[in-house]
Amino acid sequence: MKLKSWDQWLGYVLALHFPTLVLWGDFGAMALDNGLARTPTMGWLHWERFMCNVDCQEEPDSCISEQLFMQMAELMVSDGWKDAGYEYVCIDDCWMAPQRNSLGQLQADPQRFPGGIRRLANYVHSKGLKLGIYADVGNKTCAGYPGSFGHYDIDAQTFAEWGVDLLKFDGCHCDSIKHLADGYKYMSLALNRTGRSIVYSCEWPLYMWPFHKPNYTKIRQYCNHWRNFADVYDSWESVKSILEWTSSNQEKIVNFAGPGGWNDPDMLVIGNFGLSWDQQVTQMALWAIMAAPLLMSNDLRHISPQAKTLLQDKDVIAINQDPLGKQGYRLRKENNIEVWERPLSNLAWAVAMTNLQEIGGPRSYIISIASLGKGVACNPGCFITQLLPMKMELGFHEWTSSLKTRINPTGTVLFRLEAKRRLHQKA
Repeated sequence: MKLKSWDQWLGYVLALHFPTLVLWGDFGAMALDNGLARTPTMGWLHWERFMCNVDCQEEPDSCISEQLFMQMAELMVSDGWKDAGYEYVCIDDCWMAPQRNSLGQLQADPQRFPGGIRRLANYVHSKGLKLGIYADVGNKTCAGYPGSFGHYDIDAQTFAEWGVDLLKFDGCHCDSIKHLADGYKYMSLALNRTGRSIVYSCEWPLYMWPFHKPNYTKIRQYCNHWRNFADVYDSWESVKSILEWTSSNQEKIVNFAGPGGWNDPDMLVIGNFGLSWDQQVTQMALWAIMAAPLLMSNDLRHISPQAKTLLQDKDVIAINQDPLGKQGYRLRKENNIEVWERPLSNLAWAVAMTNLQEIGGPRSYIISIASLGKGVACNPGCFITQLLPMKMELGFHEWTSSLKTRINPTGTVLFRLEAKRRLHQKA
């Protein structure tokens, strides 16, 4: 009887708040339209690089504290990250005090966040940036801090009152699949009821996959982006596994991505320790092809000029942020070479070629121009620009010609194909 009552209540709330949900044309499914994430979210998230370090006495520069986020916010402005499009400074797990306050509200750890989250939000906003925060749909967060189960309304209202602009909502310590799904739906509605614009980042399908295929039509109704696969690590094996999972499941997930809702393959680990230069190029290029949220997890105080240049590459970011909002996909795989492509606005296409062979040197690869972009990317011709690993104008190519390149082991070459420029040339 309780389950029936819950379903009836949720349906009633949905009906009352129906104006917040609209049809997104190409997807044949209701899409969350809170006016947010019209292009993939860009920013910085602490988890992969700083994890749950709460020892500020021994490691004051790398513990999870207001100082860390204030420093990152300052650098995002002074070092050009904000100008490049990185907008959100996001807190992950381990920011909370071990217990709620006497009113049942979440509270920040008073030693590590002496000014509380409201003061931190004010500081971030003063820099022209936005603040993200973390909570969990279950009884506890993944690190064991208070979860939001049974407190969805009060937590949503608390975040809104603090001035939070994004919520990453994890799925640990939830006692049933039904509570997981209902909790993600409820929090979406609770955030909406606050009246504040808060991007809603879900991990709903990640926790559903071990049991059954997630209902992406439903997930897209409630979330602005959603994690599908395991956490990224600072390693090539991790990045490679994310790419393999995404390509193997692309028929299930690609068509659900679009303005307002995106598949999230997890953080960018560029500028850390585990990826070679070519592997960092691969992550940046393919996250752009996949229309992925670009949430860096690195130390902006200590990042190489090379990594910074890659992360701030305006041409690659333009592909990621393309307003057409179509996620790319793997076109083919042969002899450890993968070809990915993504349709862009104004009839342009992005194409990436990745060399997955981990032995030997650079490999040559030739592909027919006519096979790219569903046969129309270069019909009857197009201009091709190589964007990564370095920018080069490759000139005009006929539809009947071939594109030849050389790709380093575990590296990627990224191209932009623009048919419209042929018209400019003729003029």
